[in-house]
Amino acid sequence: MSDPVQNLSRRSAVKGLALASAAPSLFAKGAGEKFVIGAIGLGGRGTQHAILLAAREDVELAYVCDPDLSRAEKAAVKVEEAGGRKPRVVQDLREILEDDAVDAVTVATPDHWHAPATILACEAGKHAYVEKPCSHNVREGRLMVEAARRHNRIVQVGTQARNSVHVKRAVELIQGGAIGDVLVAKAWNSQKRKDIGRGTAGEPPGNLDYDLWLGPTPEIPYHSNRLHYNWHWRYDFGTGDMGNDGVHELDLALWGLGVDERHPESVSAIGNKLFFDDDQQFPDTQNVVFDFAPTDSDPQRKQLVFEMRIWAPYTLEGYENGNAFYGTKGFLLLGKNDSFRLYGPGNELIEEMKADGANARNTQIHHADFLNCIRNGGLPRADIEKGHHGATACHLGNIASRLKRTLFFDGESESFTGDEEANQLLTRNYREGHWAVPANT
Repeated sequence: MSDPVQNLSRRSAVKGLALASAAPSLFAKGAGEKFVIGAIGLGGRGTQHAILLAAREDVELAYVCDPDLSRAEKAAVKVEEAGGRKPRVVQDLREILEDDAVDAVTVATPDHWHAPATILACEAGKHAYVEKPCSHNVREGRLMVEAARRHNRIVQVGTQARNSVHVKRAVELIQGGAIGDVLVAKAWNSQKRKDIGRGTAGEPPGNLDYDLWLGPTPEIPYHSNRLHYNWHWRYDFGTGDMGNDGVHELDLALWGLGVDERHPESVSAIGNKLFFDDDQQFPDTQNVVFDFAPTDSDPQRKQLVFEMRIWAPYTLEGYENGNAFYGTKGFLLLGKNDSFRLYGPGNELIEEMKADGANARNTQIHHADFLNCIRNGGLPRADIEKGHHGATACHLGNIASRLKRTLFFDGESESFTGDEEANQLLTRNYREGHWAVPANT
């Protein structure tokens, strides 16, 4: 692990460049010319990105890329139907990054590829839209922020609710004092996932370049129950459901609470497998509490509570996955895909608003934000720095759950205080000499 003092010095230097570096227009082409984009990772979410972008008049979706050739070819057909032009199909993302005509990429790979692909894209002069959680671990998240600033690239994270009309109105009310001083926020993730069973080692299918899929991860035998979705529940590849889905609600909780630009002082967690008896390594049940210390600009200590039950298909406060913000004069309930309801004293309903459109609509708005920032400058609503703080909350919660103890975190050095075992989990092991290993890991 790198030296926290060096991290502090480096962080201070790049943080000061954040707004300045994003201020000028970053798109060298004329206003009427199209963005040339490559889509990396073509599961359900990655294919949706490719289709929605291909349908835009200002985008040429030039590439689709996935180590599984059959998935890339299927996506190419759908892109052609949406945009009228068939993209080039590749398995290796380096073919996209080496093409000077490409302006930006989408990264909807498994979590273990998010940071390497995004950093490589920035180094190649490409902007990046990276899916949530933006990183596999805390250290990689910081390296992503530094890469975006150093190379003057726009990096948007796929927490698209930040651009949802009803969510923006809810946060505006919270931060405007509609429920008084907000002391506690709650985020919950409740849904029924599948039992992934017990997998067996074997040979990967012929259409899959498994070595490319592993990337900088140490060589691990192919298992029958890990691709293409169940990698979420393995330490080497994923971040559990806290990172997979809970990150959306955690991001909104941090935003509404006003702490999305700093890290918690401590995190306490209980996480276990209470329901599934399978190969999942992450908990299926978690309760995590984050404590945020006062600052000069915000003298109030605050707490964030996260609940997760991925075996319970029941709603809480009317929302399967949602948020609650508790203030001194009322509270606000929020479902990112549904609505919000603001209550005052005596549980009086003061204001409510339904969501404006489905997931695809919010994604289109998020894409527009990303592309507008590339062409005109400025930082997107889900800038990589915001995404890093949201993802870090997931990582800290998972580490505390894994070690089963309260951990104290130094937000400046992004390291745990007096806990070397916990600090080892802020990064990961890499395959020695692999071309995609980020520098300074």
